[in-house]
Parts: sequence; C-alpha cells; structure tokens
Amino acid sequence: MTNIFFASDHHFSHSNILTFKRDDGSPLRNFANITEHDEYIIAKHNARVHPGDKTYFLGDVSMSHKNLYLLDRMNGEKVLIKGNHDKCKLSQYLPYFKDIRGSHQFDGIIMTHIPIHPESLARWGSAIHGHLHYHKVMYTNKFGKVFEDPRYFNVSMECLENYIPISLEELKLRVNLNMEKYSEYL
Repeated sequence: MTNIFFASDHHFSHSNILTFKRDDGSPLRNFANITEHDEYIIAKHNARVHPGDKTYFLGDVSMSHKNLYLLDRMNGEKVLIKGNHDKCKLSQYLPYFKDIRGSHQFDGIIMTHIPIHPESLARWGSAIHGHLHYHKVMYTNKFGKVFEDPRYFNVSMECLENYIPISLEELKLRVNLNMEKYSEYL
C-alpha cells in the first residue's frame, strides 16, 4: 500500500534561510551551514518515506534549478504544489516530480502553498499549506477572541516534528481533532 506524506518549504541550498529568526530572536533553522541543513532534511525524509510512497511538496523546494538534483536522493514519488519561490521552468522540474500543480484537493482538503482565504475554505473544510514557516493562520471569532484557526494545517519544515514529513493518516487525525475544537470557538 502506498503511503502519502506532506511537507513544505524545504528551501534546499538557500543559505539565507539560516539567517531567518523567530519572533523571539532564536534561529528559524538551527544548522551550522546549508549543507548540514540539506543533508538533515533528506535523511529525515528518507527515514520516513519509502520508495513506493508519495509525497506532496507544498512549495518552495529550492531557490534555484541548480539544486533540484537533491530531490533525486529522496525516496518516493513526488508531486509539487508550486510555491512563490518555485520559479524554475517546467522542464527543470519534470525530471524530479511526477506532477506539478498550483493546488490539489481530495477528501475535503485543499492543498496550496500559500493558505487560501478563510472565506474560500467552506468548499473544502480544511487546508494544508506551507509558506508561513512557523506562523499559523489566526481567526477572530464574533466575540473578538483570537485563536489559531484549526481548519488550517501548516506543513512547513518548522511545523513538522523534527523536519519529518507528516502522513495522510496523521494529518487527518490532527485535522479532525482540530475541527472538534473549532466549534468551541464560534
């Protein structure tokens, strides 16, 4: 049986990502150098994803076509949901990805790189996205209370446990738990 996984914002060979900070001033990604960063992400992917599995990469794989070759070292069939930094030509992505899309939907879930607007979410119920790195989509209810919107699930590297892609089963479980909380906030 094929397992399905999700991850976003790999930023392969993007050395500047190592200078990004969280709101508290700590490093967004704490690696000594970009080679260590890339090797760690590849190792974590391959420890979880097997050759017969499928992974949806929800954007910002690499800042340059020169680094796409790293994808050859990653297990499984790959589908790219293009992100704002995925600016290579289609022909440069095709050797590494079985399919390339702007979005994808199934089982009441929409997948995009940048989170879709909350008013558009009713069609699907929940959204898987990247782009925000460690930030979350927030929601303000009719009483003015602000909380993390449980309909959104961020699969950016910083939101995944130890940079490990999340499986469809885990994701659905978390989305269902989040949706139970959602009704409490309305």
